[in-house]
Amino acid sequence: MSAESTVITEDVGAVRVVTLNRPEFLNALDMPTVAQLGRALCAADDDGAVRAIVLTAAGGRAFCVGMDLKAFAADPQSFQQPQPEFERFQRGRLGTPVIGAAQGTAVGGGLELLLACDLIVLADHVKLGLPEVKRGLFAAGGGTRISTRVPLALAMELALTGDFILAPRAYEMGLANRVVPVGELRDCALGLAGAIARNAPLALATTKRLVLDAPSLSRDEAWAEIAAAQATIFASRDAAEGAAAFAAGRDPVWSGS
Repeated sequence: MSAESTVITEDVGAVRVVTLNRPEFLNALDMPTVAQLGRALCAADDDGAVRAIVLTAAGGRAFCVGMDLKAFAADPQSFQQPQPEFERFQRGRLGTPVIGAAQGTAVGGGLELLLACDLIVLADHVKLGLPEVKRGLFAAGGGTRISTRVPLALAMELALTGDFILAPRAYEMGLANRVVPVGELRDCALGLAGAIARNAPLALATTKRLVLDAPSLSRDEAWAEIAAAQATIFASRDAAEGAAAFAAGRDPVWSGS
């Protein structure tokens, strides 16, 4: 385990657990924390031994309550500075699958962190929302793209009312993959991550990209992207290994090539 001030990382097999560690501030995001989080996530993505990432937080009350408003009031200009590593995560450009695991409240930028993840696991008492409109703001960190995760009418309700929902409602909406008692959250997230991590790295990264790209592409563009990916993946060593392992009745040994 290593600590980087407000972000902690830990490897559990082929899974990198990245933990926000500002519980005394409800894991609110100041710019040093944003920078550290971006570095930690990109380092995990660039590490060939890491097959899946779990993003979670310390403390019992909050996963993340969004922007640190006191830090913003003290130095608003710092919040306008580019954060390319964090934006790489925020904009879905990590090849490694990411599971968000919220043990407490996730509102504003906290919910936006979860929305940037590929899968979401919630403790059953967790409260979520995009309250920015109640403060004269809008969800500029990706919250306005919530309509890519849930039906439009439900996305509009969350974004325009600024009201909160509880984890079971988020599951009903299709926003969360799992809702479990808080004591089971870590095991649930690691279980999902482990199931992902057992699969072929190139196939995982390609599948993630194709799924994320699909809504923004025309049918012809989507099929062209699939054909290009097929030419690479089906000719890979891992594809041959997968078939050989199946035929031999053994577990595959992936090379990532």
